[in-house]
Amino acid sequence: MSIEVNNESGIQVDEAELVALSRYVFEQLFIHPQAELSILLVDEPAMEKLHIELMDEPGSTDVLSVPMDELTPGTPDRPTPQGMLGDIAVCPQVAQVQAANAGHALQDEMLLLTTHGILHLLGYDHAEPEEKEEMFSLQRQLLSGFTGKDAPAETTQ
Repeated sequence: MSIEVNNESGIQVDEAELVALSRYVFEQLFIHPQAELSILLVDEPAMEKLHIELMDEPGSTDVLSVPMDELTPGTPDRPTPQGMLGDIAVCPQVAQVQAANAGHALQDEMLLLTTHGILHLLGYDHAEPEEKEEMFSLQRQLLSGFTGKDAPAETTQ
């Protein structure tokens, strides 16, 4: 399993915990153990640039996902094939504001955003109410299973 974290944000984040969370999500969703994931932590100007390039939307955002091999969750009998899951860009500065507004720690927000980003890489979305309920329910389940406590409220933009 290749999970890389590159912190270019200037904000201290527990990168090892982001990797551990990602491994946990991979295991729970039967993602091939050698699937590749890159997590890039960026500041607001860099996130705004990515947001414009990838989504054609101005302003910074909290998390962006760029799928590579369009992998989907597997099953115990049929794990996801080996491949490149993709890249997640997370902005800790935006996460700090969201965490403060929600009344939880920055690291809890970073875990939430990382889980959210991985689910997007696996094809989950929240554009429609049914999709949102499925994605956010799975996100809460994964976070609670990893942390052993109730997942923080959804704060993604």
